Amino acid sequence: TQNRQNAVKELASQVERILVVGASNSSNTLRLVEVAKAQGTEARRVEEASQIERDDVMGVRSVGITAGASAPEDVVQSIVAKLCELAPQHSVRELKLVDENVNFALPALLRTA
Repeated sequence: TQNRQNAVKELASQVERILVVGASNSSNTLRLVEVAKAQGTEARRVEEASQIERDDVMGVRSVGITAGASAPEDVVQSIVAKLCELAPQHSVRELKLVDENVNFALPALLRTA
């Protein structure tokens, strides 16, 4: 979504590297990687904490994490935990730009029930 892309642009202005959590077949996730790179920030896609390596935190002062729309929150949090394990001297802070509240209407069959 445009909100996530705008958030990545803002994040890219504040960090040296961005990890985008999401599946390899997610066009949303791949677009977020592209947006970060277009801002001049190193970026790559990851699906799970086991893909995080020491190189992701070496030589940088700040790493940003964002996620595609379908990335589960527990996976995102496990990646944050892995980064904290690899770089315990760094602090974690949340950059919150916009709340995403998405509501879907019930199908007509269920609305009349």
